[in-house]
Amino acid sequence: QVQLVESGGGLVQAGGSLRLSCAASGRTFSSYNMGWFRRQAPGKEREFVAAITWSRRSPYYADHVKGRFTISRDNSKNTVSLQMNSLKPEDTAVYYCAGDVQWGSWESHYWGQGTQVTVSS
Repeated sequence: QVQLVESGGGLVQAGGSLRLSCAASGRTFSSYNMGWFRRQAPGKEREFVAAITWSRRSPYYADHVKGRFTISRDNSKNTVSLQMNSLKPEDTAVYYCAGDVQWGSWESHYWGQGTQVTVSS
């Protein structure tokens, strides 16, 4: 069992940066692929943003964030982060940390409660 708690969301102007963090509990964190997803509006589907393997190799990004967002993890601290630069108003969403992400399908077993990111124009 893994519990995930996100932090770091907030309000930022377009072009600015935010860093999201996800703290995980559970002894098996280091064996899981981890990821970030977002939901841009209530009723809209949650979409994939980025994922990183348990060994920190080959992070993968959705096209709409590639070159602007960076995912990283620290297995010694049970944390995964998302550095978001050059933010755009369309990045406004609730961002979710995900655990045990299935590579390629992006189906995930564990979810955090989400953190709101709002980008003003």
